[in-house]
Amino acid sequence: MTAATYDVLGIGNAIVDILAKADDDFLVRHGMTKGAMALIDEERATAVYKSMGPATEISGGSAANTIAGVASFGARAAFVGKVRDDQLGHVFAHDIKAAKVAFDTPVAESGAATARSYILVSPDGERTMNTYLGAAQDLSSDDIDEAQIAASSIVYLEGYLWDPADAKEAFLKASKIAHNHKRTVALTLSDAFCVGRYRDEFLNLIQTRTVDLVFANEAELKSLYQTEDFDAALSQLGRDATLAVVTRSEKGCMVTEKGGVTAVAAFPVKQVVDTTGAGDLFAAGFLFGVVRGFTHEQSGRLGALAAAEVIQHIGARPQTSLKALAELHGLSV
Repeated sequence: MTAATYDVLGIGNAIVDILAKADDDFLVRHGMTKGAMALIDEERATAVYKSMGPATEISGGSAANTIAGVASFGARAAFVGKVRDDQLGHVFAHDIKAAKVAFDTPVAESGAATARSYILVSPDGERTMNTYLGAAQDLSSDDIDEAQIAASSIVYLEGYLWDPADAKEAFLKASKIAHNHKRTVALTLSDAFCVGRYRDEFLNLIQTRTVDLVFANEAELKSLYQTEDFDAALSQLGRDATLAVVTRSEKGCMVTEKGGVTAVAAFPVKQVVDTTGAGDLFAAGFLFGVVRGFTHEQSGRLGALAAAEVIQHIGARPQTSLKALAELHGLSV
């Protein structure tokens, strides 16, 4: 196997987050399910934006956030995602490149606008997302560069890609190329409602080893196996997956594989400001640990550290060097 050019390459929806604070009454009035991600059309996107309070625009997208975190740890990172040649598309491209991530996907010259997610942050830090996929859903298998995939130690895919049909094909093409070149394929289940939409297909991806490493939170895990019994679901995931990590917020995470289960504690935080990106950044730390050959416990600690950093401020990408933060806490990087 040839040496890798990139440690981790992420493929996902290229989205700009538009964040504003909102109380629970606002969510109820606008028919939103607290803590969930809903796909919306352009008309709904316009209506939500008009009703929001003062907002902050920050580049986001699940896999893109993870890859920005990987780069913050000092790894070599790349991202594949589709934006339109418009203002928000330029913002996204600037931000991902400024994070020292390679981003070479050709921009769309016409068609839908760059994707945006209207995120309402509740007083308790919970986030409710309303996502207009726009140009992101035009990602296709033509955007997957075989040489780039082959040159990446880990290819990281987001479950949200399963919504647009063309992006699904890009996902499967990338996985096949990665495995042909003996690379690792990782998947985040993204959202419990996303799991609900594609449960059987996600299980097939895991059981057929189309993906080698799975990330889920507790709600996604229970949705995957349609049970409220966490231990039973975790046990089944351990049988189905080569390697899987389940995050449990302040309870830390559980890493499971056929050899057993490893529990890793969460990092303490002073105040939860915005949980947007917590799972994304956890994945960044864990993936970095995998690339460096660390133990599951060490990788989990790096994930917990990154998640703790991102939930203490607005926005889903780190505002502090994760490499420096890890060194400050005596964690190997």
